[in-house]
Amino acid sequence: MLSVKPRKVGTSTVLTVPKGIQAKYEKYDVFSGKNGAIVFLPQEKNPFTDSKFIKDHKNDLSDTDFVDTEIRNNEF
Repeated sequence: MLSVKPRKVGTSTVLTVPKGIQAKYEKYDVFSGKNGAIVFLPQEKNPFTDSKFIKDHKNDLSDTDFVDTEIRNNEF
């Protein structure tokens, strides 16, 4: 397991990515996790707001692509 120490750079606190870990993405979202964990996840486009994705998939589904369902008595 690799360890890093936070360090101050100006008014920010920086965690250095160790040499053995390659940053494969251009941007990361950062979250504060449980028990003090700091989580870095690759930033991905939201398909619901990505105009290219919407254009490419606009007519993928129609009303006939769904299965008819019903709720039976006492099901819930």
